[in-house]
Parts: sequence; C-alpha cells; structure tokens
Amino acid sequence: MKLSAVETAAMIVLMVEGDEVLNSDLAKQHGIKLTPKHRANLNELKLVETRPHGRTMIHVLTDRGWARLADEFREGVAASPGATGGALRALASGVARFMERTDHRLGDLFEPEPPVEAAERPEATEAGGGAQAADATGGARAVGGVEGVEGVEGVEGRVRGAYTELAREPGGWVSLTDLRRRLSELPRDVMDDALRSLNRQPDVVMVPEDNQKALRAEDREAALVISDQHKHYLAIGVR
Repeated sequence: MKLSAVETAAMIVLMVEGDEVLNSDLAKQHGIKLTPKHRANLNELKLVETRPHGRTMIHVLTDRGWARLADEFREGVAASPGATGGALRALASGVARFMERTDHRLGDLFEPEPPVEAAERPEATEAGGGAQAADATGGARAVGGVEGVEGVEGVEGRVRGAYTELAREPGGWVSLTDLRRRLSELPRDVMDDALRSLNRQPDVVMVPEDNQKALRAEDREAALVISDQHKHYLAIGVR
C-alpha cells in the first residue's frame, strides 16, 4: 500500500530519533499532524507501534517500518510537491546510493543513543541498592512468563552467560541459532527484546551471514531483524 507524504514524514522522524516520539512532539517540533487515519494505517501495516501516553500517544518505528523506509529511499519517497518535497526526495536518493555503495543500512546511520547504565539510574539505588523487586508474595517478578527473570536486564545476563559458554574466546562469533537453542526456555519476544538491548551496548556486535546461501532454515528462523537487516551472529567483549 502506498504511503502518504504525512505518513512517510512521520516515519522518517521516528527513524532519525531512533526512539519513541510523542504524537504532540511530532506536531510541535516537526510540524507533522498525524491524524487518527494516518496512525491507523501505519499501525495496520505494522510499520509503527503506538500506545497511549497520558493525554497523547507515543510512537516508535518497527523493524518492518525500518525495512519499508529503506525500500522507499531506494524507490523514491512520497513527499509533498514543491521545493521541500523535491529536496527530501533528492536527499533520500543520496542516502540510498550511499548505503548501496558502502553496504550500510539505515540503522547504521541513525543509531539510537546508548541506554543509561543501570548504576546511573536513580532506581538502581532504591529498595536496598538495587535489590530484586518483589511482588505481593515477595517473589521476583517474572517477565514474559519466565520465572526468576527480573526485566530485560535479567534476560541480558542470561544471554551473556550462554554466550560465554558457547564462544571459543571473548569476542568470538556465536550463531543466534546456537544461542536460542541454549536458551530455549525463553519466549521468542523476551529474548528478542534482550538481544536488541544488547545490540545497543558498546561491547556487543551483531552481524548477518555473508554467505546467504549457506543459511539453513533454522538459521533464518533464529535471525533477529534490526532496522532492515537480518542478524545471524553475536559477539560480546568487542572493544
């Protein structure tokens, strides 16, 4: 389905920000009025995820949205007529040529800010210096139905532990196929969230398989889509 100029503009802002953006900020800071019709179209196409936030809405670009923008840049973005629209189309075309020439992806160009370290967050010092949060029964909260896992950070620790067991050396490559097999008790979405969070950390690198013909069906299934690229291997301890 063809996107409108407003929908494309909203997606480009979400791409550049690399994070969640308030609907009110789209209007105030960027002059983009995302109507309910525009929002519904982007949500139905699974290009943007939207959730309530107080009296407004908050939006974030999905992996499918990143991939769609990469296609739009290559094929010609929908833009308003006039000088500004023409400049946007020229810029998008130039970015597409750069990506093709350098083998980069949009996610490489518009990388989100790294997350704040746990020790720097105020909540890390609360409740006894960051002790595990407890529910009404005093037990550790579960995430995604995984008992004993305290938030994404807890899952990240398990991923790091499994990586250490599988890697031949620090910084060595481990396939996501092997990693998922080692952590088969984790729901797919829970592990995906942890892997995406890890990918933003300075000592972690994720890359695709260069030889796509060598991929087995299970390798393709285990891949993690980040921006518009399927990642197949993980390395931790890279500096």
